[in-house]
Amino acid sequence: MKKIAFLFFVGLLLLPQLSEAQCAMCRAVLDSEENRAAAEGVNNGIVYLMAVPYVLVATIFYFVYKKMKS
Repeated sequence: MKKIAFLFFVGLLLLPQLSEAQCAMCRAVLDSEENRAAAEGVNNGIVYLMAVPYVLVATIFYFVYKKMKS
């Protein structure tokens, strides 16, 4: 089983174009030059989605630190 998983991982590394996939609608909006507001909205949404897990993990670590300190 481990050998199959390793071969699958190596296969994915050899085919990087598969990992560059995007949904067609997002790509069409971001590629068009006419609607900059929509592209900025998509970019802001990506930033918010990226930031939320970091805030959650930081909050958890804060409470764990506070609990261990007392």
